[in-house]
Amino acid sequence: MNGSLLVHKPGMLASVQDLGREGLRQLGICPGGALDALALRLANRLVGNPEGAAGLELTMGNAELRFESDTRIAYLGSDFDARLDEQPLHPGWSVPVRAGQRLRFAGANRTAGAAGLRTWLAVSGGIDVPPMMGSRSTDLKAGFGGHEGRALQKGDRLPLGRSLLSEAQRARRAFGLRGPDPCRDEGADAPVAPARDDGATVLRVMAGPESHQFTEASRAAFHAAAWRITPQSNRMGSRLDGPALQREAAGDMLSAGVVPGTVQVPPSGQPIILMGDAQTTGGYPRIAVVIRADLWKLAQAPLGGLLRLVEVDAAAALAAWQAQKRYLASVDQGLAAMGWPSQN
Repeated sequence: MNGSLLVHKPGMLASVQDLGREGLRQLGICPGGALDALALRLANRLVGNPEGAAGLELTMGNAELRFESDTRIAYLGSDFDARLDEQPLHPGWSVPVRAGQRLRFAGANRTAGAAGLRTWLAVSGGIDVPPMMGSRSTDLKAGFGGHEGRALQKGDRLPLGRSLLSEAQRARRAFGLRGPDPCRDEGADAPVAPARDDGATVLRVMAGPESHQFTEASRAAFHAAAWRITPQSNRMGSRLDGPALQREAAGDMLSAGVVPGTVQVPPSGQPIILMGDAQTTGGYPRIAVVIRADLWKLAQAPLGGLLRLVEVDAAAALAAWQAQKRYLASVDQGLAAMGWPSQN
């Protein structure tokens, strides 16, 4: 073992997550992984890890960790007024940590305009729990992976992997990504939806395979409404509250494949946006799917917050994804100039 960290307080829900388990849907195994893969990728880069190294996903803050060895950390996502001992620690910064220091997350820092739901912490070397089926992610539903297949509890000690940074690099003074909110920098040429004045998070969506089954009025309402995220939401899906969507004709349909971002509409007419821990097939009509480049926004959107769902075409979805990849490449270029480990 190359060091460890001790969980003093896990908060509402904390778990070990990496980029998930791909290629196992035929076995009914969901991909899981960090719900905001962009945040984890960036945080890992900042501490010299491969982008797929396992980190911690923290929900609604109120967590406390103690480091038992010298290391380096970074977190991205919602601002939970993090403090390393008593010093403020901001999202998007890479910071050296000494053995014995404590990292505390309070609740969402609403005064800073960031009342989000989750944040992702990377530690140099990664969280070195045993991989299962190619991933260290915790499948909370099936009870395997991560740390003993469960959410973290007080007293859990998590092993750290071997850091790719030299001792001097681990001790280097703090540095951060440019801008106050690097995850939202998708590139100047990325297609975006027009800003709204109601504070809603805007998600770009493409029409789903069964969108034609809904009435014209329901399709219009789907894109016009400000949908509220209900407290019944979790890692399996975000449940929305708004106008009831109606199909042209009632009837059952055969189960079909679903992916994170799929928007299903059950008989209640209230949409559910599937997330990383969702099932691999579903029998509800799929009115839309959130584009891959916007899934991180949904992962961070707060309970009770508003969503607006703006339709785009495949060309716009691809352009947004390419813009996100260019941003990651620009981060890699900057870190390489510092002598940081490469992602290639």
